[in-house]
Amino acid sequence: MNNSEFTAEKKCAIAWIEENVGRLSADHKTIWDFHEPSWREYKSAAWYVDRLRAEGFTVETGSGGMPTAFCAEWSNGEGPTIGGYAEYDAVPGTSQAPVPWREPREGVSRYAAGHTDPHSALGMGSFTGFLAAKHAMERHGIKGRLKFFGEPAEKMCGSKPVHAAKGYYDDLGAAISFHPHSFPALANSCFWDTHSAPYWSRIYTFECDNPETWQQSGAFAGVAHSHSTARAPGAIDAVCLMYTSSKYMKESMLPHHGSWSLNEFILYAGHAAADNLAPGLAQIQYSLRAPTLDMCERVFDVLDRNAEHCAAMSHCTIRAEWITRTRAGLPNHAMAETAWRNFEAIGAPQWNEEARAFGREIQKNLGMEPMEDPFLPEIQKLTAPWEGEKAFRAQLPSWQMNLAADDYVEYTWHAPTVRLYVGRPTLKAPPGYRYPEWTRYAMGGTPACIDPMWTTAGKVIAATILDLLTDGTSLAKAQAEFKERTGGGIGGEKWVAPLLPDDFDAPVNYRWPEYVTTPRGLEWTIPTAAD
Repeated sequence: MNNSEFTAEKKCAIAWIEENVGRLSADHKTIWDFHEPSWREYKSAAWYVDRLRAEGFTVETGSGGMPTAFCAEWSNGEGPTIGGYAEYDAVPGTSQAPVPWREPREGVSRYAAGHTDPHSALGMGSFTGFLAAKHAMERHGIKGRLKFFGEPAEKMCGSKPVHAAKGYYDDLGAAISFHPHSFPALANSCFWDTHSAPYWSRIYTFECDNPETWQQSGAFAGVAHSHSTARAPGAIDAVCLMYTSSKYMKESMLPHHGSWSLNEFILYAGHAAADNLAPGLAQIQYSLRAPTLDMCERVFDVLDRNAEHCAAMSHCTIRAEWITRTRAGLPNHAMAETAWRNFEAIGAPQWNEEARAFGREIQKNLGMEPMEDPFLPEIQKLTAPWEGEKAFRAQLPSWQMNLAADDYVEYTWHAPTVRLYVGRPTLKAPPGYRYPEWTRYAMGGTPACIDPMWTTAGKVIAATILDLLTDGTSLAKAQAEFKERTGGGIGGEKWVAPLLPDDFDAPVNYRWPEYVTTPRGLEWTIPTAAD
């Protein structure tokens, strides 16, 4: 790190991080050990709320009607408001202990949730940056306000569209979005022009409430008993028809260009208590990533039609309800440049011998020759945002300006926002080899491997916040660009409004996977065969 040209305020923030890294590392492990899935992050959210209050923040719990969300504010006097957030949801089916071999976490189903990206470190990196900036603001009398959100269910792009629709971001002067790297060519950098794409998700609920009206022919085979009548197809058949018909129709949903993906998840299919009773309830969720809002509209037009016909064929009613609808990310070069200047001075994360030894042990256990430095070179060097942009453009059609999906895009329409990427521990692969996913999950729970990533992010975030509040030009330039891109800011002629209504109820009451406590102890609710 070369911080010789840093201001006293930024040196103060970075020194605070380095002094507190041991405590913060233990905090990260706490969140990683909770490993709670989307909409069920009760312990994780409560931990952040308690810590933020202890740090002097005023915290609204359950913000936007979401039980595991929060909105924390701290002010050091009249000044700009800088926003950021923690995520803390884990992913079902990815349970892994922090060991260099495949081993699910002890005490829960091997199909339980685990941190993949990991969001535990995403949240800790942002949290660290905001606490460090707060410390420097207090020490040096810097005026301004910090607004730090708890954003649950990112894997469903769940909370940020709700916060946006309900006005939580409208008072932000700027925002910082941090994520562990997803693109090796952009491992330590910021998005430039190509930002994340829209993500839309909807649940279709099929109900067979009146199975007795399926047939009225009176053909009872001489016995007036329900076991002698033709059973209504019911809700399981409806979901099966929906699943297969939508697979068949996928190639007819959109033209064959541009990257997009459509995936489904069956939440519930059953509700029958005897062999001849029609299943009364079934639910299927569809989630779409597509480059444009028009493409999203077209796909869900097809899905809505399919659902109506499948319901009619199976003697069911149909209810369609949105889980989320995000917009496409809006670039802000000025914000990217401000963060990038600080990233250049701080440098890319570096891994010590303890981390390398862990990586080599993974390689050894996978039957390969351990490497002296097992980590990918890209995660140990910086890439300028405009150079990373070239890597994106090389793989995308010229018209496609949005790729993949993440709900940080909601911030970009309410304040100038930077999307910061920092290299997470990623192993270097021999030619033609792909590591199993458990390897990165294990490194995410190993302090020597994961701490360099989020501590680097914390330093860049803290320094960027302080520039926005003190240098007199960075924030003004970013806000001018935001107004130009939106045609006047929030409500401007080129501005895209939230796609959910302001009275939207967050989808917290569905049968999402979670941990429950029964007389048998703590259990994961998806039933599994005995190990």
